Amino acid sequence: MKIVLAPNAFKGSMSAMQAALAMEQGVHAAFPGAEVCKVPVADGGDGLAEVLIDALNGEARVFTVRGPLDEPVQAALCQVPALELAAVEMAVASGLALLAPQDRDPTRTTTYGTGELIRAALDLGARRIVVGIGGSATNDGGIGMAAALGVRFLDAVGEPVAPVGGALGQIHRIDASGLDPRLAGVRCEAICDVENPLVGPQGAAATYGPQKGATPAQVASLDAGLAHLADCIAADLGLEVRDLAGAGAAGGLGAGLHAFLGAELRRGVDLVLDLVGLDAQLAGADLVLTAEGQIDYQTAFGKAPAGVAERAKALGIPCVAIAGGIGERIAALHPIGIDAVFSLCPGPMTLEQAMAQGPSLLAATTEQVVRCYLSGSGAPRP
Repeated sequence: MKIVLAPNAFKGSMSAMQAALAMEQGVHAAFPGAEVCKVPVADGGDGLAEVLIDALNGEARVFTVRGPLDEPVQAALCQVPALELAAVEMAVASGLALLAPQDRDPTRTTTYGTGELIRAALDLGARRIVVGIGGSATNDGGIGMAAALGVRFLDAVGEPVAPVGGALGQIHRIDASGLDPRLAGVRCEAICDVENPLVGPQGAAATYGPQKGATPAQVASLDAGLAHLADCIAADLGLEVRDLAGAGAAGGLGAGLHAFLGAELRRGVDLVLDLVGLDAQLAGADLVLTAEGQIDYQTAFGKAPAGVAERAKALGIPCVAIAGGIGERIAALHPIGIDAVFSLCPGPMTLEQAMAQGPSLLAATTEQVVRCYLSGSGAPRP
C-alpha cells in the first residue's frame, strides 16, 4: 500500500515537514509495511520558503534589507541551487507583521526591501524567482520593489519620487532603462491568491488599506495614486494593469511585479504543488492524507488541502484531511475531493494544549484514519 502525506504547516505548532513526519509515525503504527511518500505543501502564504527548503533540498539565505518603514530588517529567502530557483516571501521584508499597530501607515511604507531580496536572488544566480506576496504592509503598487531593481520614478521636474504609497500621485515619468539586465533571463512568478483589480471598490486600497492602518481619506488618496500609476505604466511601458486579476494583491505589488518584471500571477497552491512534484508522487497511491490547522468551507478557495484533494480526485485516489479545528460547512469540501475531515483533538482542550501536543495528536489521528481506511477498503491487513 502506498500512502501520500501532503500536510500544510500548523501555524505555531508544526512546520509542514514536522507534520508529515508525525503523520508518518501514525501510518506505520497502523500499517508498518506501508510505503509512505512525504510531500509537505503550502499555499503560498506564510511558510513558502520553509516548505521549499524541505521539499527541494533548498537552503535559507539571510540578508539585511530595508523594512517597510526603511528600517533595516533581517530577511531570508530560499535558494535551490540545483534548480537555479529562489523563493522570496515579501512578508519577511515588507510585511505588516514587522510593524507595531501604531506604526501602520500605507502612505509611508515601501516594498523596497522585497526588491532587494529579488536582487539578492539574482546575485545567487537564480534563473527562476517565485515571489509570495501575502501579508504586506504596503500600498505602493510595487514601485519600491522596482526602484530597488533599477527603475526610476520621476516627478514633473525630473527628481526621484519617494518609493512609498503616498507619493504615487507625484510620478510623472517611469524610466525603466536602468532595470537590472539580469532579469531579462529570469522567469518570475508571483503567488497571488486574490483576484482584486488594482483600483476601485474591490481594489488594493479600498479592500486592504484599512487593515494596514489607512484612514478613509488615505484610502481615497491611495486609490487615486494607484490609478495614476496605472496610467503611467500604460503610457511609458505600454501595459494595462488596472483591471488585471490579482493586480491589487499586496497593495498593488501584483501589478508592479507584472509590469516591471514581467511576472506571471499564479494561484499559490498550484505553483507550490508543481514545484514539490506532487503529481509524480501521487502515481500509484492508494490513499492521500492532507492536514492543516483549521479546515472549513473557506479551505476550498485555494488553500493547500483543497489543492491536494483536487489532484488526488483527478486520479481517483481517496483523500482525507486532518485538522486542528473543524469549522463551518465542510460539506462544501467533498465535491472537490476531500472525502472526510477528522479533528486531531481527542476531546475538549484549549488551543494552547492542542498546539503543544500537536505532533503526538496528529500521529494518533493519522493512525486511526488509516485503520478506518483499511477496515473498509478490503486491503490486506498488516
